[in-house]
Amino acid sequence: MTPPVESDAARGPRPGGARRHRVRAGGRGAPLPLLVPALLGLAFLVVPLLALLVRAPWQDMPEQLTSPEVWQALRLSLVCATAATAVSLVLGVPLAWLLARVEFRGRGLVRALVTLPLVLPPVVGGVALLSALGRNGVVGTWLDTWFGVTLPFTTAGVVVAEAFVAMPFLVISVEGTLRAADPRFEEAAATLGASRFTAFRRVTLPLIAPGIAAGAVLAWARALGEFGATITFAGNFPGRTQTMPLAVYLALQSDPEAAIALSLVLLAVSIAVLAGLRDRWMTAG
Repeated sequence: MTPPVESDAARGPRPGGARRHRVRAGGRGAPLPLLVPALLGLAFLVVPLLALLVRAPWQDMPEQLTSPEVWQALRLSLVCATAATAVSLVLGVPLAWLLARVEFRGRGLVRALVTLPLVLPPVVGGVALLSALGRNGVVGTWLDTWFGVTLPFTTAGVVVAEAFVAMPFLVISVEGTLRAADPRFEEAAATLGASRFTAFRRVTLPLIAPGIAAGAVLAWARALGEFGATITFAGNFPGRTQTMPLAVYLALQSDPEAAIALSLVLLAVSIAVLAGLRDRWMTAG
């Protein structure tokens, strides 16, 4: 005999059904006390960027962007940002590995010091670099005396200033990737006789390559847009230390339209960086 079929109403609510219903109901709209400040916050962030597009001198844009001064500043910015990223990779990846893989006393303090340039005012960073690497600085005196190397107000000084503010972005990104990577692969390589450096080079680096790439792109973008530490430590000399942000600042005092045109170039670079990292930073789930 076939058992009677129990109706859905007789069964009662299914487990989790109420929760799914609440989720769907909550997605229908946002409460007004949250919606209004959220929209104001969005407008606060987006309207200034749209204003650049509205006020841009589109007819004069080719002339503005093809001037020798602009190309000189753009070339110097690209070269220095790339060099600063290379320095960050050489020094930052081992530092991230140390923070993620090695237990030692004071690791939290070291991590705090590494991330300090993220919250430090860039001008203060430039003053700190002058105190350390200036001709009369703590380290700069010895560099000048022993090797005849002077970093402030040189192109190399621009690279140093940009690496100082950009390296923490790479370290944080790589350290997070290392913590997410399974250390058992490195342990397996060690049981097969590989040294710790060999395991890092042959096993760990391929595993964390996406994190290194993302951190390098973020560091490059941060270096490209650096202003405060650069102007304090390296100055603003056309052809030698004047990068794109410094050119924007200088043009704003005499030619606002040129400043807007140069700002659009940096805005386009920033959008390109975000577009390249959208799968890592801009997607949920």
